[in-house]
Amino acid sequence: MRLVISEKNIAAKKLADILAVGKSTADKVYSTPVYRFRRDGDEWVSIGLKGHIIGVDFPDEFSKWRLEDLTEMVGADLVEEPAEKGIIQSLRSLAKKATHVVVATDYDREGELIGADAANVVLAVNPALPVTRVRYSAFTREEIERAFAQNAPIDQALADAGASRRDIDLVWGAVLTRYLTITSNKAAKRAWGDVLSAGRVQTPALKLIVDREREREAFTPENYWVVKGGFEAEGTAFDAVHETARFSSAEDAQRVLDAVEGHSLAEVLSLVTKQRTVKPPAPFNTTSLLMAGAAEGLSPSRTMRIAESLYMDGLISYPRVDNTVYPKSLDLKALLRTLKKVGPYQEYAAELLSKPNLAPTRGQKEATDHPPIHPTGVADPDKMKPENYKVYNLVARRFMATLSDPAVLESAKAILQVAGEKFVARGDVTVTPGFRAIYPFGQKKSEQLPLLTEGGSCGFTGANLDAKQTQPPDRFTQGRLIQEMEKRGLGTKATRHEIIQTLYDRKYITNDPAEPTCKGRSVIDALVLRARQITDAEMTAELEREMDEIANARSTRSKVVGHSRRMLGEVMAVLLDSVAEVGEALKAAADEDAKVGKCPQSGDDLLIKYSPKTRAFFVGCQGYPDCSVTFPLPKNAKFASVDEACAVCGSPQVKVIQFRRPVRVMCLSPDCSTKKGPEIEVGKCPSCGGTLRVRYSQVGTRFVRCEKYDSETHPISYPLPQTGELEPTDEICEPCMAPKVIVHTKKGPWKICIDPNCAQRTEPKTRSRKGKKSK
Repeated sequence: MRLVISEKNIAAKKLADILAVGKSTADKVYSTPVYRFRRDGDEWVSIGLKGHIIGVDFPDEFSKWRLEDLTEMVGADLVEEPAEKGIIQSLRSLAKKATHVVVATDYDREGELIGADAANVVLAVNPALPVTRVRYSAFTREEIERAFAQNAPIDQALADAGASRRDIDLVWGAVLTRYLTITSNKAAKRAWGDVLSAGRVQTPALKLIVDREREREAFTPENYWVVKGGFEAEGTAFDAVHETARFSSAEDAQRVLDAVEGHSLAEVLSLVTKQRTVKPPAPFNTTSLLMAGAAEGLSPSRTMRIAESLYMDGLISYPRVDNTVYPKSLDLKALLRTLKKVGPYQEYAAELLSKPNLAPTRGQKEATDHPPIHPTGVADPDKMKPENYKVYNLVARRFMATLSDPAVLESAKAILQVAGEKFVARGDVTVTPGFRAIYPFGQKKSEQLPLLTEGGSCGFTGANLDAKQTQPPDRFTQGRLIQEMEKRGLGTKATRHEIIQTLYDRKYITNDPAEPTCKGRSVIDALVLRARQITDAEMTAELEREMDEIANARSTRSKVVGHSRRMLGEVMAVLLDSVAEVGEALKAAADEDAKVGKCPQSGDDLLIKYSPKTRAFFVGCQGYPDCSVTFPLPKNAKFASVDEACAVCGSPQVKVIQFRRPVRVMCLSPDCSTKKGPEIEVGKCPSCGGTLRVRYSQVGTRFVRCEKYDSETHPISYPLPQTGELEPTDEICEPCMAPKVIVHTKKGPWKICIDPNCAQRTEPKTRSRKGKKSK
């Protein structure tokens, strides 16, 4: 029996479907899905992992978070342990009957490590088993058949490079995260609070954002003035800018306006036209795809998830690549014939196929592991999610653009004179669209000048003065941050989007373009204060280069990991001598982030706080214990401060973020009318016959309560759905005698018994996470 090991269950099934002679059969070995099929007269079994099945961690003696352990943790031996016990059990069982093992995990550092770990599990049971490695870049029949026809060994150097990254990132991340978290909690005199994470790549990436924000804050804008003139020729209006593009003095600019006032004609002093070519773009690699996705409104992490899904569906090639040069083995015309079957691309693909020779563009990075990202399958736009088609469309059009002719543009520059003052008008016209006909993304908007004659005249309709200021450097968009990280050697093609998402998840940055939060700035400031080297890109880039040396068999895992531990040890020696100083800096920033307004009683700051006793968040006065003012917050939610006070009562507000509910802004005042709704009568109490009314808690949560409510003798109260308009009915639920109400939601009306414990209560039909309708 031949055993095929891939990285995920979906990959295992696809490989089985492609390789099988006939149909594959789904089965299970213990609890792990496998796919059995026959090929070349042999029995084959395809099994998918769940990523890493072997993990590493610190020994149990370091399970508690203590400052005194951190120095020892830097040099501690890591312990390998099973991460997926069920899959390991299944592999061991299959190894007993296997005659050959084929490792078919993704071909990159992480995939090689995953495959090597799985092979070691199998070989521990059956040491004589031959193990071969297959490498492919697309889930197409042609590509998979080619890969399985070639035998190669596991690249142990590549796997060691992946293991080195895993070890280094664990040690650095764990030690620095524990240091920051413990130090912050110690300064705040609390047993536990938010985890403040740091990492070998995460921290320098955050510093890029913080440094850019500081540049913006330090920037001093300068005033300047621009004089624009309005012109007209052949019935077409167009603008021109005075030859002095920026006036440093408003008076000088005003003199130009005064000089041209009252004139209605302009002389065309000169008209220069010239043609220029715009080259087609280079093929997509991971970085350029993520940037293109960001320009279309998709975050890098979302673009990558979609790209991975399209890859698994056989629609595009492997999306984690550095390469920007198509290999000679890639059949470009076959790919065009595939795209010719997709409606929106039929005509253009046919045009490219009619060319006698295809001359694709080349980027600056060439690698041999995977080709650049390109389409591999026929997509049906009508059957795809819009955002999935958006990414496929980018890939398909970019591929065709790389095989297209350059665009030819004609640029025109006219010098116009009014009362001795010269104005410059510019315009572009497309002579030959070339690649732009299929790839319109990223083009600057240009205007075409009307027909002008040198030495002739045109109409002048007046001039105006625009007061402007020089602008600070732009914040990093997620796409630009990906590019900057690549430029500085931070992370890899497979990890950069994950690092950015981590910064958002940790609340170190917000918005897009990215702005650092007080928490994010405090982490950088605290580390720069005593350990600047771990916030700079150079040290991380150096380790990346060393891991490349491992992959190329020019260095070893033990050498590089040992060097990284020595670097971290030097850093920690300094940081552990600065616990109080670093802790105070972190505490001050945490307090700043938690501010929501001023206390109505003491005037001190109100802060979002957490009570370990009640396990709930609340807003309390910073002046406690001298001031005991508090405000409750909803349970099972996350919170963020809001700059604006309540428009109704002037009290501070907080942003409330709850799972599967719209984000809302809540006034803190329990008496504010924004928290109150109509106290609708919904019926009679089934216990006493009293009136049941809709009421509202201090945090704005609505519920139904009997008018004779008493927490001890008559605790009749019912929760309600928190969204949707309520409408009472005259109906009574017979089993429990509670009244029924109608909740009007976006999906339509929903009639329910208000008693949540009623056996006949029905919930609205929604889709569960598995995509099945719940009843």
